[in-house]
Amino acid sequence: MADVGPDLSASELASGFASGAFSPSEICTAVLARIAEREPVINAFYRCDPDAAQQAAAASTRRWASGRPLGPLDGVPVTVKENIARQGIPMPSGTALPNPPVALANAPVTDRILEAGGVLLGSTVMPDWGMLSSGVSSRHGISRSPWNPAWTTGGSSAGAGAAAAAGFGPLHVGTDIGGSVRLPGTWLGLATLKPSAGRVPLDVPYAGRAAGPMARTVRDAGLLMSVIGQFDARDYSTRPYPAADWRSLGAGEPEVAGLRVAVQLDAGAGAPVDAEVAAAVWAVAERFAEAGADVGPLGPFLDQAMLDGLDNFWRIRAFKDFRALDEAGQALLLPYIARWCAIGARFDGADALACYETIGRVQQATVAATWAYDVVLSPVAPMAAFAAEKPMPNDDPEATMDHIAFTVPYNMSGQPAATVNCGFSSDGRPIGVQIAGRVGDDLGVLKAAAWYEANRPATAVPDWAGLAQSV
Repeated sequence: MADVGPDLSASELASGFASGAFSPSEICTAVLARIAEREPVINAFYRCDPDAAQQAAAASTRRWASGRPLGPLDGVPVTVKENIARQGIPMPSGTALPNPPVALANAPVTDRILEAGGVLLGSTVMPDWGMLSSGVSSRHGISRSPWNPAWTTGGSSAGAGAAAAAGFGPLHVGTDIGGSVRLPGTWLGLATLKPSAGRVPLDVPYAGRAAGPMARTVRDAGLLMSVIGQFDARDYSTRPYPAADWRSLGAGEPEVAGLRVAVQLDAGAGAPVDAEVAAAVWAVAERFAEAGADVGPLGPFLDQAMLDGLDNFWRIRAFKDFRALDEAGQALLLPYIARWCAIGARFDGADALACYETIGRVQQATVAATWAYDVVLSPVAPMAAFAAEKPMPNDDPEATMDHIAFTVPYNMSGQPAATVNCGFSSDGRPIGVQIAGRVGDDLGVLKAAAWYEANRPATAVPDWAGLAQSV
């Protein structure tokens, strides 16, 4: 079982539990063995809790044996990012600062997973304050891609993405304010979803923030959404979305004929798109067109001033926390983050308000440009994975985050955006396509992603079995 269990999808695990082919306890043992073998290189976990996981798996085994599982997630291994609260667990947010705050209660996401019988393996790592698109942290060191330890995981949901790719269980929850779920998605070959604003309840909501699933398959991402995407009154930003039949993702192939599809290869700001990335995304658009979708180009709707404004707003917000630290505390932060957020000191109150108002400008521009389409296809990032040791693709903290121009608009607009692998660079680095839709149409976005996943060429399918043997 140790060779098979870690790489089974959540859907396959539920089927196996129901048939008695294997038990949650056996799967948990196999996954923990995989973690013990590979975690020293991958560095995905802030805190792994094997004893608690085995106890939860044993309880699930008893429920399945008695024919009373709590649902299809019962017994399935799951992780959450370290900034998703687990009662009694410290939350350092990736930093080496001493005495991190201890969570007084579970986040809504944590409660939903436990209520559904998910086997919570632990909390995954993130970079300092979640403000890097890599797995570089002053507390945790460097997280590395299971595809090649020399490559970045992406971030800030670095450990969640690495855990998914490495087979540390099938389901993982990350958070995203500018691409932090989707960037690991593209650089690790994953299926992910940044949900609509207010779709997945948060314990600390703010503009652009979302929590979403990270998995190897779109169907598994949908299964996790069926659990974490439930109303919780603790999040004042939640919205009354109609119920979504997330499990319909596994009930036959969706139809894309007649779907109105835009393809965007120029974001209007940030770094230029590498030729291999552009070619991979264009090939996705051609697949949709061949299947009868109405595909057309979408021009830029972001500009550099908007991207600069968002980045400067985050600098100002982070500088508030940086300024509150004493000199010793400031010295403990990753030097890149210290230099990046110190730029926030250059702005006065009027500047801060102007940067904040950028959020509304981006939201308006994004909705106006994309409303006529059912889905929008684009790169996730302009480039494939960079070196694991680099904090960012452009490692100058004075520079604006030029790799998020395709992802961040959908955080500000609150629109759902998924990723699915669509190819590889000439040296084997995964390339993902972003599939975005209208606010509230998370299921439609995942259906489009599932259709592409089922119809992509063999050269775009991640070889998870081969990866399991090679890492």
